[in-house]
Amino acid sequence: MADTSDSEKIRAAGAIVSRLKESGFEAFFVGGCVRDYLRGVMPVDYDIVTSALPDQVIRLFDRTVAVGARFGVVVVIEGGRSCEVATFRSDDAYEDGRRPSRIHYSSAREDVFRRDFTINGLLMDVETGEIIDYVDGRADIARKIIRTIGDPAVRFSEDYLRMLRAIRFAANLDFTLDVAVKKAIVAHAPRIKETSAERVGEELNKILTRGGARRGFEMMAETEILKQILPEVDSMRGVLQPPRFHPEGDVWEHTMIMMERLSNEAGPDADPTLAWGVLLHDVGKPVSRSEDESGVHFYGHVKLGEAIADGLMRRLRFSRMQREDVLNLIHQHMVFMNVKKMRQARLKRFLRMKDFHLHLQLHRLDCLASHGMLDNYEFCLEKMRSLEQEELHPPRLLTGDDLLAMGFAPGKLIGEILRLLEEEQLENRISDKEEALAFVRDRWTA
Repeated sequence: MADTSDSEKIRAAGAIVSRLKESGFEAFFVGGCVRDYLRGVMPVDYDIVTSALPDQVIRLFDRTVAVGARFGVVVVIEGGRSCEVATFRSDDAYEDGRRPSRIHYSSAREDVFRRDFTINGLLMDVETGEIIDYVDGRADIARKIIRTIGDPAVRFSEDYLRMLRAIRFAANLDFTLDVAVKKAIVAHAPRIKETSAERVGEELNKILTRGGARRGFEMMAETEILKQILPEVDSMRGVLQPPRFHPEGDVWEHTMIMMERLSNEAGPDADPTLAWGVLLHDVGKPVSRSEDESGVHFYGHVKLGEAIADGLMRRLRFSRMQREDVLNLIHQHMVFMNVKKMRQARLKRFLRMKDFHLHLQLHRLDCLASHGMLDNYEFCLEKMRSLEQEELHPPRLLTGDDLLAMGFAPGKLIGEILRLLEEEQLENRISDKEEALAFVRDRWTA
């Protein structure tokens, strides 16, 4: 059943179409919203195409943003919801590999034939519910296949990101690639490097978080797109691990199992930080693998993995905060093996660190994709259930002002004293202000 926000979205989009038609223009829902409607899935967004020119759209509605008026696109805000409204158009050559050098306003049919995939080339008359299909998109949805509108080589040469988008749609929708589409991707895979890092990163994020991540990465590997944009991940393939700890196989298979589990559990709403943590947690293993008479080793793979992942994320233009959150997942993922041996203070600090729920989920997926032992995961869960919030974050018994009043000079020593006081609290060795004062007097002279 649609929730209130879904109902508001479709009501706002329908009102925009009605206003355009009442004013004498053609107007239809187009693209992903029609595709999702035919699949029985509630659309996330609604896009509209119309015979109205951008200036006419702007005059018709009170609140508009001309985000792409040069390409015939205006955002209309109706009922607090925004919809892209695009004028029917046909395109000249795509000289920059992303946008046409020039556009021509045209008809609904011509507009459809400039689009990327048949499943995104369907029009819907909002009032009658009629689906207008010039490209056999309905049949491709029924067959669950990704096919370009026209020659795939031509479509991809207009914008090489479409190769990755084809894989993303196949992964997210659980569709397969048309044979001609797959061949064209293999033939043109190196050209993906001509696409901006930000756009590539956005598609990768959707593959990782919207379902079917394993299939997406397997298709990327099969078509050789993966080694073009993520060679560090591609290098995991064939890197064998010790069967005692990893009966599932090499580093690649281990990572794919984790990604599949995450997709199955989270559906189309996987946490992006966790998803990237799953993908990159063992990215240091290919370069750290060694083997001797005692077996296979990956000495230093965590530290190496952090450096590799940092470089990869910088290349894809991740924000500093995004990088730090993923790198912290990589940094901590092997620490779980020692949780039962930790002193109380160390354990409490570990349990209260930022985004611990993501660390815990990464550890669980890591275990389930290898040896299957969840004892450390369950130990952490039990500790979190049994510890009160105040035990993890004890109130400060003394402040810096208290220490200054005792005669201590401003400086690093005050910070060190406060840190050690918290350590004693976390170890349950002091619990009130008097004990804290005694601890300080016993150890330091003001």
